[in-house]
Amino acid sequence: MQIVIAPDSFKGSLSATEVAAAMASGVRKVWPDADIRLHPMADGGEGTLAAIAAVLPVDWLSEEVTNLADQPISAKWLRLADNTAELESAEVVGLHAVGDSRVEHRHSLGLGRLVKAALDAGYSRILVGLGGTGSNDGGVGLLVALGAKILDVRGALLPPTPAGLMGLHQLDLGGLDPRLKHTELIGLADVASPLAGPEGATAVFGPQKGVAADQVAVLDACLANLGVLGDAQLDVDYRLQAGSGTAGGLGWAIRLLGGRLEPGAETIARLQGLEASLVGANYVLTGEGCSDMQTLLGKVPWRVAGYAAERRVPAVLLSGGIEPTALPALQGRFAACLSLTGPTVSVAEATQFAARLLTERTAEWARACDL
Repeated sequence: MQIVIAPDSFKGSLSATEVAAAMASGVRKVWPDADIRLHPMADGGEGTLAAIAAVLPVDWLSEEVTNLADQPISAKWLRLADNTAELESAEVVGLHAVGDSRVEHRHSLGLGRLVKAALDAGYSRILVGLGGTGSNDGGVGLLVALGAKILDVRGALLPPTPAGLMGLHQLDLGGLDPRLKHTELIGLADVASPLAGPEGATAVFGPQKGVAADQVAVLDACLANLGVLGDAQLDVDYRLQAGSGTAGGLGWAIRLLGGRLEPGAETIARLQGLEASLVGANYVLTGEGCSDMQTLLGKVPWRVAGYAAERRVPAVLLSGGIEPTALPALQGRFAACLSLTGPTVSVAEATQFAARLLTERTAEWARACDL
């Protein structure tokens, strides 16, 4: 019996590595001699570093930078074997670190300084996981840390924050680090939002970062202006492209720096060699904290099931919870859809005892398959 286990994290409860281990324990209760291949997954957001380090040989590094609220932190990052640096935006500007800071004063300067550290170390390729961020600065902090300037109508420097963008008249890219031209810069993201507008960074993701209803239009206009000024210099339309609104506009900034965006889950699956593990597999198990209509738009379990389908491997979904409205579509994609929550298990209990329940539910599924 060959089982591939490739879950996302259960946010607020277990990391992807912990989820995979709990599922593996359940498999071993029924099939003790099973060939289990663990691929804890991520989509570029929080947990990206851990997902890569769980499967690949890496070196853990750290750099002293500041977070989105200007507090000093030691940010972790990875050195891969092929002269690649892997950074995670959530390590520096993560939503978990916002504290009592106001969204208009948060910035991505620290992430830019982390990119600069990777440039200083001579990496030829820099991957930046985008997601799980609490900043909404259009990536201007990232740009400024790498040599850009933002100026008001009098030519005075402005702070690289949403508050600073309210007075933005000129974006000067002339001082960008020249090493960027010789470095492959890749943002990992699975968000389709443009920089601004009704489907943009502020309108869609701003409220969860603390943007008040009466701030949305103002901050959205700031990002729209930033996008126009930046794109005009390169004669491009990056601000309108899908993914530019990722991580509060960091997707757009990556593009403006000469980089590109790639689907996070697909890239991590490729780095891990997930497709090779699926060859000859009997089942693949995947899951996430809550499977809902957003899952159908390409979240980790959906993408894992796609890889499995290409290899004709049945995919099993085991999530913390499953929204009833999404269940019919999920059942068309997965051989089985299982949830930790139910008539006898509340959301609170599923969160608190997730590891034990995952092991139990996985074992129950395996026993049913063994009948």
